[in-house]
Amino acid sequence: MKLGQVVEASAQMAATRSRKLKTAELVELLGAASKDELPIVVTWLSGEVPQGKLGVGWRSLVNLDVDGAEESKLDVIDVDDAFEQLAAARGAGSAAVRNSVLTGLFANSTPPEQDFLRRLLTGELRQGSLAGLMVDAVAQATGQDVDSVRRAHMLTGSLSETAVLAAHGGDEALRGVRLQVGRAIAPMLATPADDLPSALADLGPDVVVDFKLDGARIQVHRNGGEVRVFTRTLRDVTDRVPDLVEVVLGLPCETVILDGETLMLSDDGRPRPFQETMSRFGSAADEANPQLLQPFFFDCLHLDGRDLIDLPLSERLAALDSVGSGLRIPSVVDPDVEAAQAQFAAAIAEGHEGVMVKSRSGVYAAGRRGRTWQKVKPVHTLDLVVLAAEWGSGRRRGWLSNLHLGARDPDGGPPMMVGKTFKGLTDEILRWQTEEFPKYEESRTEWAVFLRPEIVVEIELDGVQRSSRYPGGVALRFARVLRYRPDKTAADADTIDAVRALLP
Repeated sequence: MKLGQVVEASAQMAATRSRKLKTAELVELLGAASKDELPIVVTWLSGEVPQGKLGVGWRSLVNLDVDGAEESKLDVIDVDDAFEQLAAARGAGSAAVRNSVLTGLFANSTPPEQDFLRRLLTGELRQGSLAGLMVDAVAQATGQDVDSVRRAHMLTGSLSETAVLAAHGGDEALRGVRLQVGRAIAPMLATPADDLPSALADLGPDVVVDFKLDGARIQVHRNGGEVRVFTRTLRDVTDRVPDLVEVVLGLPCETVILDGETLMLSDDGRPRPFQETMSRFGSAADEANPQLLQPFFFDCLHLDGRDLIDLPLSERLAALDSVGSGLRIPSVVDPDVEAAQAQFAAAIAEGHEGVMVKSRSGVYAAGRRGRTWQKVKPVHTLDLVVLAAEWGSGRRRGWLSNLHLGARDPDGGPPMMVGKTFKGLTDEILRWQTEEFPKYEESRTEWAVFLRPEIVVEIELDGVQRSSRYPGGVALRFARVLRYRPDKTAADADTIDAVRALLP
């Protein structure tokens, strides 16, 4: 397969907002790929490279001064081989090696191919082939059941590996994928509920109502004496949280996978501010930073050789209680409306976000926002992407202040602007924005800095209203900043559909 075929497919996907058309383009391309080419193409069109970090940045590419080819010469395997050489370049002389490889690669690429490679190498490839879209395309291209493909992807964490299993192992290989202790899986997410009574009516009567803690999501794996701790985004932070590792090593089991939250508590047992937890989460405890992270678990996906992910929540909780009942998140089982409201009030009184209402018969929908988990908060909140920030005036002169906010396009396009706000911005946040935002700068004018859509901020709002001012047709009402979410990526932001769902 020629590189040009991949580039053309990428351009076609970027040119349409239609999920159906994007999927059709992917299906055609994946169907034409060989066994060796398939995992490479899947990874590229997901915006990544199989080799991971290649040591190539914008500076390396900007300094290239080569004329491109008039017609496509490179095959997919040729480019992958070049990426292998870039990844292998280490130590003295590595810069010269990388420059030589890049020069040869770009000299044999057409201008559209050069543009594709630049964006791929710098993580700027945006043509809307999100993971969900790629899963659908892999299923259609290989003739496999989409639920089997989706499940295999969530358990392997690799689209390319899943594509190869689907294409060359079929249904048997996909269904044979199992949890692997030590390999993170995408966490199950919750669906926002309108209010507590509606969540109980939707999921009841056999439910559990957990506190929704204001902490950082963790997934903990233990295999004998080895423990790994992963974040919500599946980043391995084991070395930074020895306090959590010590707790998990003390559990009466050999192998386990636990899902939960961690946070710092004050002496009175109330949660410390979220920013303090995230700051501590990013650096190991030491004499200068003695505060310990406290783990609270609400699910058990594996215990002593037995995978539990496909079992109902009631059985997973029984397994959790058998090894870590003292670490259970506060919860009540099968409450009536009054008891559930008392649980909600207790959570708020103790400084937490609200509650989670979960069906005890539900299975763990890894990587998906399942209806069997519903979160209830006292006000509407949305996780949105920061698109730009305007320079402040008056007392805020010299600081980046008023935020432009965008909701995620579920079809993979760029975030859709839904409003602006400068409310809730403390001097500390303003100072942080002014220092941090230029690191994500795409362009600027005299009045604003426009950013790559990567920073997620949690916004509190009274609701939304219809508006022709923004492309999504809705605008936020009385929006204010609650906090930034360094634990989330733009792919975790709320969709424009979620914003529209708040319309009266």
